[in-house]
Amino acid sequence: MHVPAELTSVEDMQTLAAWAQDLTRTLLADELPRRWSHVQGVAAQARTIAPTLGPDADLLEAAAWLHDIGYHPDLADTGLHGLDGARYLRDRHHADPMLCRLVAHHSCAVIEADERGLADALARDFAPPPQELAEALTFCDMTTSPDGEHVHVDHRLKEIHDRYGSGHLVSRSIRRATPLILEAVDQMHARAVRSAARVAIGRCQ
Repeated sequence: MHVPAELTSVEDMQTLAAWAQDLTRTLLADELPRRWSHVQGVAAQARTIAPTLGPDADLLEAAAWLHDIGYHPDLADTGLHGLDGARYLRDRHHADPMLCRLVAHHSCAVIEADERGLADALARDFAPPPQELAEALTFCDMTTSPDGEHVHVDHRLKEIHDRYGSGHLVSRSIRRATPLILEAVDQMHARAVRSAARVAIGRCQ
């Protein structure tokens, strides 16, 4: 598949998320259909937590759509798919810098970058995004199966280890990242509870 240099511009789409969905469909739907199923599920999770994100909801959903585009064989350069995808978004589409940062660093990517000897390259190209946004994207990714189903984070972590094997670089990275991933999921659950409580109080006033 030829990677598109340009698609419909962000300005021509109603939302950043709509543009991201269109680009991701073009890259993954035919070439990597299981990845396409996964990102659809991750984007669906992003929509479920939109009330907790306020004005950042559209940005977070866009990142959810785009977070795995670096697996496309024509984009894979370093092997760190978040970095490869973010570089493509920055260099070919001049995408929003925060969107690129979210894609580059999604799901504790700095740990896998360290395992691959790419920590300096990741840090040089993309600063980490704000913690709350990073946690939100981690929650969406790590509670979605490879087939796009909503799953418990423990099930997702086990599936990754089973798929790659205990000695694989990805498994080592996930093992190191697990405390941070679990903390992100817990934080998002807590934020959802607080958001629901605020809504309930507002209705009673």
